[in-house]
Amino acid sequence: MPPPHRPKLGVFKFASCDGCQLTLLDCEDDLLAVTDRVEIADFREASSRVLEGPYDLSLVEGSITVPSDLERVAEIRAQSRVLVTIGACATAGGIQALRNFGDVDEFRRIVYAHPEFIQTLATSTPIKDHVPVDFELRGCPIDKGQLLEVISAYLGGRAPNVPTESVCIECKRRGQVCVVVARGTPCLGPVTQSGCGAICPGFHRGCYGCFGPQDTPNTVSMVHHLSKLGMEPAAVMRIFRTFNAMAPAFRAAGDEAQKESVP
Repeated sequence: MPPPHRPKLGVFKFASCDGCQLTLLDCEDDLLAVTDRVEIADFREASSRVLEGPYDLSLVEGSITVPSDLERVAEIRAQSRVLVTIGACATAGGIQALRNFGDVDEFRRIVYAHPEFIQTLATSTPIKDHVPVDFELRGCPIDKGQLLEVISAYLGGRAPNVPTESVCIECKRRGQVCVVVARGTPCLGPVTQSGCGAICPGFHRGCYGCFGPQDTPNTVSMVHHLSKLGMEPAAVMRIFRTFNAMAPAFRAAGDEAQKESVP
């Protein structure tokens, strides 16, 4: 009797630090349960064994930064029944998207002895800017519980149940004192999507926006409140231009703060 068909899982990397792929490996015992239900066909971080597509589910980490990425991401999309992007790089361009606010040719000239040999795009962009994406899993890095939920959901033929509420909700669930109210600490919690477990406020630090904008972020009010806490416009711009600088809501807030910082 032939073995039962197992869906094929592919895990692919573009420009990134590999942290979100490592989150999958960090699932440890839970990962063993996943491997019982799927066939890991292509996951270079974990195995040199590679099976050709098509893939039932593809997880894609990283942003599009070099010309060859454009063709490769299109090939992955064509081979994938469901494509899920994982992490800030894949969903919002990542830290490397800070190049989008500068002169890439100038960076290349300063850094490399022979810049003419370096091929790169002028921007770092999320996967969705180039191919259709079925689901985006936010975070820098992603949460392993949410990752397992996404994999389980697609294996079960249902939509993932990943909350899009703010980090403030997580703080309340943990019984944590608000660092803004109690300490006057700048914090992006009200406009940032939950998923991290409110780690930074738990250590009396403000949220840095690792999971990107929540579903209804009032960044205009957030910028105003940060200013009331004493942050200069340039500092407000920098706090929005980190892991998710190209997420539309955060980009708009950073651009507005930049205008105010120009004398």
